[in-house]
Amino acid sequence: MWLVLLTYQLATLLLIRAENPCYRHSTFRSPANSDIEVFCGAQTLKLHILLCPIYFRGYNESLMSLNSQHSKQACKGTADWAVDPPIVKFNFSITETGISECDNSLAVTQEVGTGVFSEFSHVEYINISGMVCSKDPSKNPITYHQEVMYKFSCRYPLQYFINNTQMSVSGANLVIKDNNGSFISTLSMGLYSDNSYSSSLLMPQEGLELKTRIFVEVRASNLSNRFNVLLDRCYVTASPFIIDTSFHDLFVGCDRDIQTIVMTNGDQQEARFSFEAFRFIQSSDDIISTYYVHCATRLCVNSICPALVQQNCTSSRRRRSVGDNQDTTVSDSATITSSPIYTKLEKGHMSGSEDPQESHHTVVVVSIIAGIIGLICLTLIVVIVLKTYNAKSAVGKTILYPPE
Repeated sequence: MWLVLLTYQLATLLLIRAENPCYRHSTFRSPANSDIEVFCGAQTLKLHILLCPIYFRGYNESLMSLNSQHSKQACKGTADWAVDPPIVKFNFSITETGISECDNSLAVTQEVGTGVFSEFSHVEYINISGMVCSKDPSKNPITYHQEVMYKFSCRYPLQYFINNTQMSVSGANLVIKDNNGSFISTLSMGLYSDNSYSSSLLMPQEGLELKTRIFVEVRASNLSNRFNVLLDRCYVTASPFIIDTSFHDLFVGCDRDIQTIVMTNGDQQEARFSFEAFRFIQSSDDIISTYYVHCATRLCVNSICPALVQQNCTSSRRRRSVGDNQDTTVSDSATITSSPIYTKLEKGHMSGSEDPQESHHTVVVVSIIAGIIGLICLTLIVVIVLKTYNAKSAVGKTILYPPE
């Protein structure tokens, strides 16, 4: 009887080994640090781990979970036997809910800005870390299985990179593509016609009147409430390109144009400001002037944002104007762009506003005065004609009837 049972178990083991490709694969060995591949995506963090080393230790994909959260299905991996070598896949979204669901860690650090961020004295990063751990299948208080554990981490700059992304337009989301650590979330810019930011700005075909106030909002969505939106610089160019020889700063830090009003910046998940419609002098020969608003945007932890706002106000930033040909690394690295704005200027008319009722009164007064002057002139002409006629009549009578 025992011989039959032993033969059955041996046959079962051989059958399992024959069906499982790992037992014949070159990666059927002890686990190593090189077994895990980490993809720090823009919206999702993904892990690919070699499956055969896990089987070598006596585990399988069902016994591996993120941070030992074995009771949660969302924290377990999925085996992919179609690839060579076979792997187990884990992934979670880069949101506060997605990070915390499987007990991953999130830490915020602040470093001195370098490279494309050299204009900033401090740059914030977030570090997402965790581990994939095995669950011992034994029911006994002791085990002879060696634990399998893979650690991972991803470091993200809070700045938005728009390299390799599509141009944003008013009211449309700017979605960051996977680019080896680019930060997630969506960023959008909206143009409004009122200070309550409830009515979207409808652009007339003939363009806006000069000095029309335009309200701008830059908003981040799908974002943890730990972070706020901070605008370092907003400016206008005559083309949709973020670097142009013709541009005008609306504000840089606390230095702003006289017609620009900053309502909120750095203390909410949206930043708001407004400015008056203008036109570039170089387009004075055109009936309609076209330009675009660009904003260099950062994210900051809400407890640190006030300090960054103060740094922007006190740091020595050179104000740029039209004709300055030097580039700015800010607009190269973290800029969102509006849809085109059109302003009009009718030739032969002043650009300032005029009261129609006052103009009508002026025309009436001028007409009355002109009428009075005309009547006086006509009266004078009639008097002169009558006097001339009377004088000729008096001369004729003197010749026909001479005195005796």
